[in-house]
Amino acid sequence: MLENSDIQITSIEDSIKASYLDYSMSVIIGRALPDARDGLKPVHRRILHAMNEMHLGKSAKYKKSAAIVGEVLGKYHPHGDTAVYDALVRLAQDFSMRIPVVDGQGNFGSIDGDGAAAMRYTEARMTALTEELLKDIDKDTVDFIPNYDDSQSEPDVLPARVPHLLLNGSSGIAVGMATNIPPHSLDELIDGLLVVLEDKEASLEAVMEHIKGPDFPTGGTIFGKKGIIDAYRTGRGRIKLRAKTHIEKKPNKDVIVVDELPYQVNKAKLIETIAELAKEKSIEGIAEVRDESDREGIRMVIELKRDAMSEIVLNNLYKSTQLEITFGVIMLAINNKEPKIFTLLELLKLFLHHRKTVIIRRTIYDLQEAKKRAHILEGLKIALDNIDEVIALIRTSPDYDSAKAGLMSKFALSEAQSKAILDMRLSKLTGLEREKLEAELDGLMKLIAELESILKSEEKIENIIKDELLDIKDKFKCPRKTEIVDDYDDIDIEDLVPNENMVVTITHRGYIKRVPSKQYEKQARGGKGKVAVTTYDDDFIESFFTCMSHDTLMFVTDKGQLYWLKVYKIPEGSRTAKGKAVVNLISLQDDEKIMAIIPTSDFAPNKSLAFFTKNGIVKRTNLSEYKNIRSIGVRAIKLDENDELVTALIVENEEGEIVLSSNIDGEENASLDISLENEDLGAEPSDVLGEPSSDEPSKMILIVTRKGMCVKFRLNKIRQMGRVSRGVKGISFKEKNDSVVGAAFIESNDQEILSVGELGIGKRTTADEYRLTNRGGKGVICMKLNDKTGDLIGVVMVDERMDLMALTTSGKMIRVDMQSIRKAGRNTSGVKVVNVDGEKVVSIASCPKESEEESLDFDGPASEQDTQE
Repeated sequence: MLENSDIQITSIEDSIKASYLDYSMSVIIGRALPDARDGLKPVHRRILHAMNEMHLGKSAKYKKSAAIVGEVLGKYHPHGDTAVYDALVRLAQDFSMRIPVVDGQGNFGSIDGDGAAAMRYTEARMTALTEELLKDIDKDTVDFIPNYDDSQSEPDVLPARVPHLLLNGSSGIAVGMATNIPPHSLDELIDGLLVVLEDKEASLEAVMEHIKGPDFPTGGTIFGKKGIIDAYRTGRGRIKLRAKTHIEKKPNKDVIVVDELPYQVNKAKLIETIAELAKEKSIEGIAEVRDESDREGIRMVIELKRDAMSEIVLNNLYKSTQLEITFGVIMLAINNKEPKIFTLLELLKLFLHHRKTVIIRRTIYDLQEAKKRAHILEGLKIALDNIDEVIALIRTSPDYDSAKAGLMSKFALSEAQSKAILDMRLSKLTGLEREKLEAELDGLMKLIAELESILKSEEKIENIIKDELLDIKDKFKCPRKTEIVDDYDDIDIEDLVPNENMVVTITHRGYIKRVPSKQYEKQARGGKGKVAVTTYDDDFIESFFTCMSHDTLMFVTDKGQLYWLKVYKIPEGSRTAKGKAVVNLISLQDDEKIMAIIPTSDFAPNKSLAFFTKNGIVKRTNLSEYKNIRSIGVRAIKLDENDELVTALIVENEEGEIVLSSNIDGEENASLDISLENEDLGAEPSDVLGEPSSDEPSKMILIVTRKGMCVKFRLNKIRQMGRVSRGVKGISFKEKNDSVVGAAFIESNDQEILSVGELGIGKRTTADEYRLTNRGGKGVICMKLNDKTGDLIGVVMVDERMDLMALTTSGKMIRVDMQSIRKAGRNTSGVKVVNVDGEKVVSIASCPKESEEESLDFDGPASEQDTQE
C-alpha cells in the first residue's frame, strides 16, 4: 500500500452526506430563499445591482434586457440566462409584484399565462422603488462580498429603505423547506413599522390594527382572519382567497362577472376549466363563458341559463375552480446565513434593525467624509492666511515633493493638506472664493457636530428612520386592493335575505320552487283560486308546505345520507313556473335517490328524526344532531349491506326523555352502540324508558311491509341514538322476500291510515284498529292481500285537505279523493281505489286537493265571514 500523507480514507456514505449537505446549504442560502432584511433572493439582488452599475435609473433610457442579463451572468450570477431573464420578467409584472421593481418595456407576459417575449426584444430599467432599495449603497452601508471568481464584488444585502420582503412577498422551494410570503400594502406596512418603532413591546394586535392582512396585486377577497392571525403569530397560516364578482341582471337570466382574480391564478386556464365543467354538466346552469378583459382591467363573463340561480352556480364555481384558492403562508427567510420561520413582529423588528445598522454606517461614512473635507479646508485656510510665504516657499522649491515637504514642515500641515494647497487654483485667491471656503468650513463643522450627535443618540436614529418611512409613504401611495372579510362564515346570503313567509312546492319528479305566500291572496269560499304550478304531463305536486325563507329542508336518500338546503336557496319562481330539479341544488351521488323531504324551522332537542329501512331497522336520533349544516351532507344512519332507507319522519319526543348526543367526532357512546346492535332482534325487548300509564297519551310509530304486515308500537320503544349508529329492529318478517314499504307517525288513535295495494285496491282504517305491539315483533295484518290486491305499496295518513295520487308502471298519474275511499277493518282487502287497467301501482303519495293546489291558502287565517258562519 502506498504511503502518502495527502490521501485521506473516508466512507462513501460520509462523503455523500457531506456533499449533499453542502449542496443543500448552497441552494438554501445562495439561490432559493430571500434575505429577511431586503427580501431579495441572490439573483434578484444581482439583477438590481447590475442595473444600478449600468446607471439604469428611473429616468435613464431603457436598455435591452439581453444586455442586462449578460451583465448579470458575466459578473455576478454564473447560471443559465433563462433563469436570470425569468427572474427579471417577474420583477416587472404588476400582477405578480405589489409594486414592481423593474420598469419593463415590451411584452413581459400576462395574467393568462402568456410568456414574455425573448430578451432581445424587451427593454428594462429600474423603477423609483428600486432606487429606494439601492439608495446609499455607495456609502459603505452594507458589506460587499467577492463574486464567483473574485474578479468583482457584489452586495451581501441591499440598504432597502422599504420593507420589500413583506411588500412584494416571496416564494421559493429549497431543499427540505419552502417559503411563501404574501405581498402587503406599503401604506399599512409603514404604519405598522411606526407602531413598533414607537413601542418596542407593541403587541401583534396593536400592529394588526394597521397591517390588516396580505394585499395581493390582483385584488380579490380574503375570507376569515384566523389564517392571517395564525400566519402573523406563528409564521404559518392558511388564507382563503376568492375572486371578486358581481351579478348583472339581464332579461330572464343572470350574468356573473368576475372583476378580480385570486393571486397567481391563470385566467385563461380558469376559463377553460369552467367551460369544461359546464360542458360535462359538473356545474349546472352555465350557458357561456367569455373573456372581456381589456387594458382597463379584468372582466370575465359567465352567462347563466334562464332558470339558473346565480348564487348557487357561484358557490359551485368557488368549490370546483380556482375562483377560490387557499394561500398557504410560510414566512421563511434567511437571517445570519440561517433559514428561519419568522413571525410578523420579528420581520418588522428585523427590518428596523437593518435600517438602524444602515443609518449608523451611513452616518459614520458621512462623518468621515465631512472630517476629511474639513481637514482639507483648514489647510487651505492656513495657506490663504499665509499666502505670500506659501508662494515664496513654492517658488524656491526645486520640485513638487520638496514644496510639499516644506509646507508640511513650516506650517505643520498634513500631507493631504499640503497636496491640496499645491493643487489649488489661483482663482481660490479671490475674496469671493475665500468667503465660500470659510462658509463651507463653517457648514462642515456644524454637520460634523450633528453627525456625531446622531451616533450618540438612539432617539435621533429612530427619528431618521421614521422620517424616511414617512417620506416613502408619501412617495408611493399604495391603497389596499384586497378586501378582508372578518369571518369566512360572514359571507352568508342569509344575512342579506329577508325572512319572509314562503310556499315551497315539490313535484313527484323532483322539481322544486318557492313562491312568496303573498302571491296567493286569501279568497272567499267558492273562489276559483290561482294556479300554483305548471307541471309536466306525467308529474304532480307531491307535497308543499309554508315556511320561512331561513328555514331548512332536509333531504334523506336511500343511501342513508342527509343533505340540507336553506329555503332561500331554492329558486324563486312565479306561481305557474315548473321549478328547478332538486338534484341541481344539492350534491347527490349518481345512484342516490331522495326518499323523504323534511322541512324544519329549528333543530330543537324536543324533536327527533326517525329513520326506517327496507330490512326493518328503525332508528331515532335527536334533531339537534343535524344542526351543523354542511353542503356535502352527512351520514344519517349506518346501513347494513343490501339495506336501504325507505323513509324518514320528524317526531316529537315524549316528555322527560333522555337526549343522547354524539361526541365531538360525531360518534356516539361506544358502549351504547354495542348494547343496541347486539340486542336480540327477534325478541320483544322490554321498555327501556318505562311503560306509560294507560291514561297517559303516547305517540306511536306504524311500520308496514310489502306483504301486508305491520307493527304499531310506542315511540319510546325506540331509544334515541347518535347520528351514525345503525339502529334497532323495528319489525321482523314472516316471509323472506318481505320488506318495509312505509311508516307513519301516529299522535292519536282517531287518525286514519290509507293502505293501497299494487293492483289498485285500498282502504281507510282508523289507527285504533291496529293492536299495540312491541317493537321487533312480526306484527299483525295491515291489509289482507290476495291476487286481486297484489303486494302492499305503501300507506299515507288520511287528511281531508289532501288527495291520494297514485303512479302506475306506465307513468300514469291517478288522483283520488281520500274521503271517497270506504273505511274498512284492519284484516280486510278494501275496495277498488285506482283503476289500473292491467298495470300496477308503483308508488303513492298524498297531494293537495285540486282546489287547494290552486289557492294554497288553507293554512292561512280564516276570513271574517268564515268565522261568523
